[in-house]
Amino acid sequence: MKIENSNFLLTGGSAGIGKATAKKLIKNGGKVAITGRDESKLKSVAEEIGVLPIHADVANQEDVEKTYKIFFNEFDKLDCLINNAGIGGTRAEVTGLDWDNFINVYSVNVFGAAMMAKKASQTFIKQNYGNIVNIASTAATKGYPYGTVYASSKFALRGMTECWRAELRKHNVRVILINPSEVVTAFGDPDRVERKEVSKKLRSEEIAHTIVTTLEMDNRGFIPEVTIWATNPF
Repeated sequence: MKIENSNFLLTGGSAGIGKATAKKLIKNGGKVAITGRDESKLKSVAEEIGVLPIHADVANQEDVEKTYKIFFNEFDKLDCLINNAGIGGTRAEVTGLDWDNFINVYSVNVFGAAMMAKKASQTFIKQNYGNIVNIASTAATKGYPYGTVYASSKFALRGMTECWRAELRKHNVRVILINPSEVVTAFGDPDRVERKEVSKKLRSEEIAHTIVTTLEMDNRGFIPEVTIWATNPF
């Protein structure tokens, strides 16, 4: 697709991977709306980088509806949904799993992503064209000790991606999964404070580069899934 003059809806866009991706899309001529739960931070970032802020929580069904209403009041069409909003679960042994922790994480990482994709897909089918990018994790490809809640949510996102891809290809909709390895962001920090850059670890910019360059492939083809590793994090 051509990024220039295309319209993008990006969830969780006020920090980290979301913010870096929005900046790169804008730099390449795209028109971008971002969502976020922290209204003050969202508006500040939107003003900084030149995007439309939509104060919304993907885990709230009413907010999902509101998001699309605000988006289409501003833009005449949607070219790409980027499901970036995500949270980490509390690390726990299987013997100490907590029901509420599952609900909190799945509400964002799974249910929220699915409801955002549902609305986007309704538009894309009518258009006979569109793109969905789901931001998963290397945790979607391999479990690890104490990662039951988070890893399983990303496995679920990966599975949903495959289902949507199978359903939507006949409508010229490309569904792409991005699996970042460890990225130095505010992810997992309860105060949402961005961590300092670490020379051997991935930055949000590497993930943004991957998202944008993957989308830039001509619409006749697409990359179903891509994983990004740090070259030498040791």
